[in-house]
This record gives sequence, structure tokens and C-alpha cells, in this order.
Amino acid sequence: MKEFFTDLWGFMKVRKKFWLAPIILAMLMLGALIVLSQNAVVAPFIYTIF
Repeated sequence: MKEFFTDLWGFMKVRKKFWLAPIILAMLMLGALIVLSQNAVVAPFIYTIF
């Protein structure tokens, strides 16, 4: 997994695609939110966000 992020960072650095970083971060946060919403205890807090 570390190698993937190293390659991704190298790609963004060489091609000057730093605008991809916030998009990737938002996608990771949304994925974490979906995984956490599987738990019934967290569900009421997620409803208040949306």
C-alpha cells in the first residue's frame, strides 16, 4: 500500500497534478464514512451531516 501512495505522489509531482490531492482525500474520507456508517451507533450522527 505504501508503494501505491509513493507512486501516486511521484505521478502528481512530476506531472504537476497537485489538484488531484483534495479529490483523493475527499474520496478517502467518504469511503471511511461509508464504512463507519455500517455500525448502527454511528448512523444518527451521519444523518445530521447530510
